[in-house]
Amino acid sequence: MSEVMDYKSRVSDPASRKFETFSYLPAMDADTIKKQVDYLVKKGWNPAIEHTEPEYLMDSYWYMWKLPMFGETDVDLVLAEAEACHKANPNNHVRLVGYDNFKQSQGAAMVIFRGKTV
Repeated sequence: MSEVMDYKSRVSDPASRKFETFSYLPAMDADTIKKQVDYLVKKGWNPAIEHTEPEYLMDSYWYMWKLPMFGETDVDLVLAEAEACHKANPNNHVRLVGYDNFKQSQGAAMVIFRGKTV
């Protein structure tokens, strides 16, 4: 049996904080982000863009960037909104959320732009 690693992520050390399990993977490139948006809209989920300051990453509240894009199927339009949010808030983390109307929950949520850590 392999030894379990402790990833030393601590609330008291802002530089060590992670974004959940998948944050240990490398940052997504533009093509991968586009594939994720395509997946969301093909599932019929409503895309939404949210952002927050790195120091508030561990809080449950993220700012909504405009309203969720109800019924939007144009991948390029969703990507343009994510880019606009990132440009307007260059130091913030920006995440993409896919809301599932039928289950009334988030089908997916992922950080697509990482802000500067403290």
